[in-house]
Amino acid sequence: MAADPQTRELDSADLSGNHTYDAGPRTFANGYLFAVPVRDLGWFASILMGLATGMAAFFAATFLGIMGILIWNTMGHTADYAWSYRRFGFWVGLLVMLAALGYLGVQWSRRQLRRNR
Repeated sequence: MAADPQTRELDSADLSGNHTYDAGPRTFANGYLFAVPVRDLGWFASILMGLATGMAAFFAATFLGIMGILIWNTMGHTADYAWSYRRFGFWVGLLVMLAALGYLGVQWSRRQLRRNR
């Protein structure tokens, strides 16, 4: 009888690489973020993911800033649209990028320490 694919344990032959995964809960504490195994990213992939997260946050914050200035200007006030990225988008993107790089860097260093034991 074949094992249920949701409960069986995958070995390295099932995946590329030498990692083993079990069917346990994929939680933040187990190195998963939205079901993505971030603890298994290499240093280059971690840097790319951190930078991409910061850029996505910058664009989202700039969009919300533009919408806020649009509403503010329709109420009769005058504001420069450059504020949306200078005062809002840049700082949100920088903060999110640093947080993402810090988290992914900790995950990468834990894996390196675990490997070298």
